[in-house]
Amino acid sequence: MITREPTLERLAIAQGLMLEPFGIGESTLQQALATIREHRVDDADLYFQTTRHEGWSLEEGIVKSGSFSIDQGVGVRAVAGEKTAFAYSDDLSPASLMDAARTVRTIAAAGQNKRVKLARAPKIAGSRVLYAPTDPIGTLDSTQKVALLERMEKMARAKDPRIAQVMASLSAEYDVVLVARADGTRAADVRPLVRLNLTVIAEQTVGGVVRREVGSGGGGGRFGLGFFTDSVIQGYVDHAVKAALTNLESRPAPAGEMTVVLGPGWPGVLLHEAVGHGLEGDFNRKGSSTFSGRIGQRVAAKGVTVLDDGTLADRRGSLNIDDEGHASQRNVLIEDGILRGYIQDSLNARLMGVKPTGNGRRESYASLPMPRMTNTYMLAGDKTREEIIASMKRGLYATNFGGGQVDITSGKFVFSASEAFWVENGKILYPVKGATLVGNGPEAMTRVSMIGNDMELDTGVGVCGKDGQSVPVGVGQPTLRIERLTVGGTA
Repeated sequence: MITREPTLERLAIAQGLMLEPFGIGESTLQQALATIREHRVDDADLYFQTTRHEGWSLEEGIVKSGSFSIDQGVGVRAVAGEKTAFAYSDDLSPASLMDAARTVRTIAAAGQNKRVKLARAPKIAGSRVLYAPTDPIGTLDSTQKVALLERMEKMARAKDPRIAQVMASLSAEYDVVLVARADGTRAADVRPLVRLNLTVIAEQTVGGVVRREVGSGGGGGRFGLGFFTDSVIQGYVDHAVKAALTNLESRPAPAGEMTVVLGPGWPGVLLHEAVGHGLEGDFNRKGSSTFSGRIGQRVAAKGVTVLDDGTLADRRGSLNIDDEGHASQRNVLIEDGILRGYIQDSLNARLMGVKPTGNGRRESYASLPMPRMTNTYMLAGDKTREEIIASMKRGLYATNFGGGQVDITSGKFVFSASEAFWVENGKILYPVKGATLVGNGPEAMTRVSMIGNDMELDTGVGVCGKDGQSVPVGVGQPTLRIERLTVGGTA
């Protein structure tokens, strides 16, 4: 059997979906880019995208909703210095494309017209093969999708009679993008994405008082729906039910400055928010990040190595190419506590005199790209979880988090723990509720005193918001002991 090289295969899929049916050929792309370049610009690109999305939700054994949507269009961008002109259209036609190109051309200052030379022959961008170009929506039929949710609900109810309510949801997305850059580069990606979620409510009556608590679980990635086998589903169910039942026994959380141990995996969301955003190139170019101008300086304790890695196979935050056509990379941001670099899109990289890092991302064709994280995580150390817990005299062990926020300029963060335990003399005594972690990201990283050997990535549920745009991401870390964090509690 003869197959095409994967990069060419993705380009063929993208062209067959978004260019050829609408009469857009290579000459049209070159003409649009040449129109933009009639004025002096530093960069220009065309970003074509088509997205098919399907979602199902189940509550109390009843299908509450089912949805299907298709969105497609093109974004046209020109960049000169720090200024960007951008136009987009949901009409994929040569006329709309040229109209958008003429619109963004106005970015150039008057009097800077120049003769236009068409771009050199197209060149195919380098990329990776991190996931199959699967359409996950078609990997199960509608009956099978509903049956999957029903199976998950039955598993949850069978775990414990205190489970009073179960809500489950399933989503699948088929996203195809094509990037045409002014330098002749052509790149494309076919991105499957699935996610399965479960929320349970447990209740019990003690002394005539009914107490209810919530637990959640789920996961996903860039593959088909066949990934969700019974064993995978059971893992999500076990996690959600355990969280709800644990919180039924929780006591008010103590407050004050104390030692805090963070569990592996999803608690890496604190690293993502408190450190990762501060390492994005736009904030550092503008000098608004607490990490600005600190390349080569110590910003974390020894042993702390933080990566942003878009090259992990099948992961939710991974990309074969970013949304500017650059291959994703494994970027070392902090190495043994020393700041080594920032994550960059093309605009900020050019203005800072460095290379793009494969982190130019956008929510859709109607959005501008900006430097964004992919999969951000901390490498493992050499301590076991048991050693780290045993080392605690008195403090909080947080294993799961809900919402949080960070101020990029100051580095200050606030996070609420959705599952946490009180520890004394190396023993986990009881679960606590209402714990809020308050601190400063860079300072917290300098107070890391023990790093576990159990690094985990999250199960594939992360969504990152920035400037009104949301993109899928991954987080991860090993068990961490951090000294002198402020815990806001209810006790």
